[in-house]
Amino acid sequence: MGNIRRSRGYNFEHTLVQRLNNEVWHARRLGGSSTGLPDIVAVNNPNGILLIIEAKSGTSDILYVPQDQIERCVMIRNMFSIYPERHIILAFKFMSKKRFRRKNKVVYENRKLLEYYKVADVVADMSVVPIIKCTYDDKTFAIHKNKTVALNLPDYSMPFQKIARRVTIAAAPTKGTE
Repeated sequence: MGNIRRSRGYNFEHTLVQRLNNEVWHARRLGGSSTGLPDIVAVNNPNGILLIIEAKSGTSDILYVPQDQIERCVMIRNMFSIYPERHIILAFKFMSKKRFRRKNKVVYENRKLLEYYKVADVVADMSVVPIIKCTYDDKTFAIHKNKTVALNLPDYSMPFQKIARRVTIAAAPTKGTE
């Protein structure tokens, strides 16, 4: 089971790096959790943007980012103050098959594959870094000393995401209002 989880995590990280790399963004996977570094670092040098990314994927309805992994992200974010814009991004991927137990049997159920990208910069300013919990229905929470509090981390629009642009068309002036 551990190898499947590790493989799933690696695949998500690898895919994120591939999706991020383009003519202005450069991303690298920094290694496994034993390295003491975040999963991915991405830079956009022309615009002075640094993203420190911790990626989680799974088959349950809840994904967690442990406190020590968030602390690593904060440390790297603070090291690179040369970048005017620096963000800690928590990337969550909820797999299309939900895994759960029913009557002591492991059961899989099909569902929609969802990915969320959350800005966790607010965590860097907390006196105690919490565990972060993200749910399948896009809610985030901070957990500290067995207390869970809604965190409502904002979404981050990743460079590879298609953004629906809202176009406002001004109405033509009517006679007498010009």
